[in-house]
Order: sequence, then structure tokens, then C-alpha cells
Amino acid sequence: MPSVKFIEHDGTEHVVDGNIGDSLMIVATSNLVPGIDADCGGECSCATCHVIVDDAWMDRAGSASDSEESMLDLNPDRGSNSRLSCQIPLTEELDGIVVQLPEFQY
Repeated sequence: MPSVKFIEHDGTEHVVDGNIGDSLMIVATSNLVPGIDADCGGECSCATCHVIVDDAWMDRAGSASDSEESMLDLNPDRGSNSRLSCQIPLTEELDGIVVQLPEFQY
């Protein structure tokens, strides 16, 4: 099982295992990681599962789709490494991925 490290805004770390094919959002919510609201349930129609992907993982995490870009554009805290965790499926190649959680979800 691949693992994901979620780092809260205050620095608290949560290392959890996930199932291949589940989105990082599902991995977070299934393991009660605070800071992922997931209001739309993973439909890429809000932006309340915003994460900041660690630089070392950006290439492996893939690119945002046009619809994901549209949702991210609504977020005032968007950065160059911002992604929606509902749009990143967990794979063996992402075992150990590190993502930061923003202070607030919008």
C-alpha cells in the first residue's frame, strides 16, 4: 500500500496508507486527516480539497486538467504547486508523496 504524507498548515504531519486508484482526497478523508473539506465529494466542482504538492513530487503527480485549473483559479491561495487532491489518483509511483494543506479551504 502506498503512503501519503499530509502536512497541516501548523506543521502537524499525518502519514497514512491508501489504496491504489483512490484519490488523495479519499485517502485523506478515509483516514480522518483534518484540513480536507471535500464539499463536492470529489467531483472537481469546488476547491475544498486544495493541496500544495511538494516540489519533488510535481512531475509524478501529473498536470491539472482544464476543469481543475478553473476550480483552482477561484482560490486566492493558489500557488504554482496547487492541485485538487480529488484529481490526483494514488499510484505506486506516488508512494511517499508529500502534500501541504493550506490554512483554509475556500
